[in-house]
Amino acid sequence: MAVSGARSTEGNVTVTLYGPRRESFLARGGRLARQRIPLAGATAVEACFALAAPGDYALAVYHDENDDRDFNRNPLGLPIEGYGFSNDAPTAFGLPDFDRVRFTLPPGGNRIAVRLRY
Repeated sequence: MAVSGARSTEGNVTVTLYGPRRESFLARGGRLARQRIPLAGATAVEACFALAAPGDYALAVYHDENDDRDFNRNPLGLPIEGYGFSNDAPTAFGLPDFDRVRFTLPPGGNRIAVRLRY
């Protein structure tokens, strides 16, 4: 998977992979895997997950600019760090629904692109 659009080269991009269970998406302990990739002078990164089987998955990504391992928000609860989801799911009215983020991984794999939003 490729993540692009970081507004700075500081910190890392955290990529979280979820499986087919709707109730696990964005839930504490619901992830299948997570990778933290240092930007190291770049504004784009790539991550690769070795998955056991084809099926439905979802990705949530954020730019952890201050490298504190937390998705930081302002006092109103609005994000202050960049974020994105598989399928470039819209977030104009809150977090996207699982059905908007879900993608089907075919046998042999797939390449997913996520654009960060700020």
